[in-house]
Amino acid sequence: MSGSVVAGTGSPAMPTAPFSAGHGRAPLEVPPGACDCHVHLYDSRYPPAPGAKLTPPDATAHDYRRLQQRTGTERVVFVTPSTYGTDNRPLRDALAAFRAQARGVAVIDENTGDDELRSLHDCGVRGIRLNLSLGVANTAAQIAPLARRIAPLGWHLQLLAPADLLVQLANVLEDLPVPIVFDHFARLAPSMADRHAAHALVLRLLASGRAWVKLSGSYIVSEEGPPHFADVASLARSFLQAAPQGVVWGSDWPHASASAGHQAMPDDAQQMALLAGWTGTSDALRRVLVDNPAALYGFDRQNNASTETT
Repeated sequence: MSGSVVAGTGSPAMPTAPFSAGHGRAPLEVPPGACDCHVHLYDSRYPPAPGAKLTPPDATAHDYRRLQQRTGTERVVFVTPSTYGTDNRPLRDALAAFRAQARGVAVIDENTGDDELRSLHDCGVRGIRLNLSLGVANTAAQIAPLARRIAPLGWHLQLLAPADLLVQLANVLEDLPVPIVFDHFARLAPSMADRHAAHALVLRLLASGRAWVKLSGSYIVSEEGPPHFADVASLARSFLQAAPQGVVWGSDWPHASASAGHQAMPDDAQQMALLAGWTGTSDALRRVLVDNPAALYGFDRQNNASTETT
């Protein structure tokens, strides 16, 4: 996938994308079918939920395609952001734009009907997210009831919660009828590795085959920060060693917390390069970017039946 040509030079421009620092493609060979497993789209046509803490500017499907030119990914998982509460209309739009190359993670509550769940499934949704850090739609008490609702669909439950809360929820999480997906490194700071009970809990669930973790938002959890985020490496490798088949990667584009000034805007091509360093080999990189997402989100099962996601 080549960049555009600079007028008057005949040479390709270094690709850039909105809401991403730097320019140029990731400095590595990204395998075909690579999937970015954590992306949000924002559309001001849809109002934010009351109490929403992050209200970023519009980030469109066209904008994200420009990011793909930098990261080298082909597939994508769109996640309804906390901004919209349980309004999944922006997610539906995103899935329609990317069709068979996309899957979705929705936000629901106890008022979401069975017909709506089936409709979301037909659009390409394969899980729900409960954001207990910044979200406005869900509480910890909803975890088990909502897991029971989605179990017949074969979906997973994606969870973002502070480390201390994860420990409090250990019995609930260990007894869920669906897989758990922890996003953003399970919201663990690198200094918590091998020291906090939440890290041990996540490793235990990963090793049991009942959980997954997204290596997304390293710029959020890093205590060292840019430009190298070196402290995240040991945390990432702890998950990769515990369950190489249970780890996926996500850019977290368009980096709403960075837009809000909580962190510096990351360079997504560099973030991909960091992943390559954590995995260490091309086979391990392919597992995280291609094989694991295909298993979790069902891409391969739908390769020749894209009508289900259109």
